[in-house]
Amino acid sequence: MRHEETNKWGQGDLKASFYEEQLIEGQEHKEQEESLLKVVKPHQMPWEESRQGRIKHLLNEKMGTRMKSVEAYMQIIPPGSSSGKHRHMGEELVYILEGKGYDLHWDVEMILTERYEWKVADQPTRYEWEEGDLVYIPPNTVHQHFNADPNQPVRFISAWNPLYGCLGFNDLEQIEDAVRRTRQT
Repeated sequence: MRHEETNKWGQGDLKASFYEEQLIEGQEHKEQEESLLKVVKPHQMPWEESRQGRIKHLLNEKMGTRMKSVEAYMQIIPPGSSSGKHRHMGEELVYILEGKGYDLHWDVEMILTERYEWKVADQPTRYEWEEGDLVYIPPNTVHQHFNADPNQPVRFISAWNPLYGCLGFNDLEQIEDAVRRTRQT
């Protein structure tokens, strides 16, 4: 909005073109939203070998879905292996579909001065889990998932809120990559 229009806003003299532009933008946004997916088919959910390990993207904005406030993926951790160790601002839920293992969570203190810094606890807290359990990971917590079974894979679904990324913070911090152990025969 131009400065002259800003000054006239409170006086009721704003040009009608501003209102018309808002209506057009609203209609374009609605049409764009209607073209986005409400149902995601399996072939539209790509697998990725990432620094976290093997994941299948179930839902994210980059897949052309309407969802903007939740991302979800399925992860498989091979027998005796672990995911990557990482931290992000948004909280996360992990639902264990199969297998057993544990999480290590390191509490993180945010130090805010001219810029923000993270102070990670020296010692983690260990949380055991198995099929059917739901694991909550608080905001900013450094965490890592471990498969405790030397013979069977772990499979879980993770959902988290990417809101901080939408606000311009690329807050994912990878600390260690996934560790894959091969079974010894």
